[in-house]
Amino acid sequence: MTHDLRAIAAQLQQAALRAVDPAEAVYKALSRVGDQLLVDSRAYALRNFERVFVVGAGKAALPMADAVCEVLHDRFSGGVIITKYGHVDRTLPDQIRVREAGHPVPDQHSIDATRELVALLKTATPRDLVIAALSGGGSALMTLPADGVSLADLQATTQLLLRAGATIHQINSIRKHLDDIKGGGLARHANDATIITLILSDVIGDDLSVIASGPTVPDPSTFDDAWRVIEDFDLIDQLPASIRQRLLAGKQGKLTDTPKPGNALFERVQTVIIGSNARAALAAEATAKHLKFNTLLLSTSVQGEAREVAKVAAAIAQEIQRYNRPVAKPACVIWGGETTVTLKGSDLGGRPALGGRNQELALAAAIAIDGLPDTLIAALGTDGTDGPTDAAGAIVTGETVGRGRSIGLEAAAYLAANDSYHFFQPLGDLIITGPTGTNVNDLLFVIAA
Repeated sequence: MTHDLRAIAAQLQQAALRAVDPAEAVYKALSRVGDQLLVDSRAYALRNFERVFVVGAGKAALPMADAVCEVLHDRFSGGVIITKYGHVDRTLPDQIRVREAGHPVPDQHSIDATRELVALLKTATPRDLVIAALSGGGSALMTLPADGVSLADLQATTQLLLRAGATIHQINSIRKHLDDIKGGGLARHANDATIITLILSDVIGDDLSVIASGPTVPDPSTFDDAWRVIEDFDLIDQLPASIRQRLLAGKQGKLTDTPKPGNALFERVQTVIIGSNARAALAAEATAKHLKFNTLLLSTSVQGEAREVAKVAAAIAQEIQRYNRPVAKPACVIWGGETTVTLKGSDLGGRPALGGRNQELALAAAIAIDGLPDTLIAALGTDGTDGPTDAAGAIVTGETVGRGRSIGLEAAAYLAANDSYHFFQPLGDLIITGPTGTNVNDLLFVIAA
């Protein structure tokens, strides 16, 4: 049997993205029967609420909010949705204001939009209902710096952590202690209104306190935890003075910490995860099986340095080709998660390096499987964006390194420079989807025929 591995990878990708379509996920979790709003296993009588607000933030917040409005029909009074630049692909009802802002580093539009959202929340009363649609990217897009913290200092801190290779858990433990809307802050601003939070998870393990920095849930992390991250990455001397002073003051007990589990603030909050990386991976697995591949969903909790994770993916591919294990050919191994990249490269060819964690993983994998026949590895971000690029990721085979060399591109040099995008672009091996409207971490496919 002859297999078109690229076509198969495309089918897996499409199946995975369909499974975590944000609007469909909302419709499965939220429905209305007459006066009753049904959410997961709970029912809310809409007649008990004077007003219903729809708020949200994230790369998938717009289609999520659109679906919420469809379910509510005409029973909403207003709202504010914050999404990433370039992710506005539809028009919401006039009562819902849509704002665009910066990601992965917050900008002034992030702050302005969040102030608008908070101003709306502060008009709420215990007789109102707030439906919050949150997805990946919410941490940067919904930003309200604490007193004494400037936008420039927040941006510098975020960049420091990203460049150091900090995980989303580590980054958000710091964000929650520098911001008034994160770590339960949105719930605090809602004046005891009832809150329903619908979440499309982009966090490994679906930790509610980490997704979008947990604006409507208790925060188990502390100022001590935040400071420990700074110490672990040896960033104390590089940290902006205002950030260092605030974290130290909190560590010393001079500032009130974020609201913790057990706080009465959260008694009127229901939180439902409506989509996750596991759902996407399971859909890809089902499609691979339908295509008659021996399939293994290895994990949806993969973390680590992208180029190191790539070595594991390559080792699995080699094991399949040589020994027909852990699954026999034709084989498809799937995993999900989110890797990190520690930036160490420099300009290559007189231009700034460009790439993302999935492209870097793919390039490192290409080097490791150089010459291996009938093998494909694809790494992609489900949101359609990998790092500061227009690519979701990249596809490699045992021929990729040789194809690059034939046009003067040395894979190892581009990997060393963290410049994976400029390696894959001329080869036509970037995965370009455009904004997908969803965001549930990354997927990796190892396919061997």
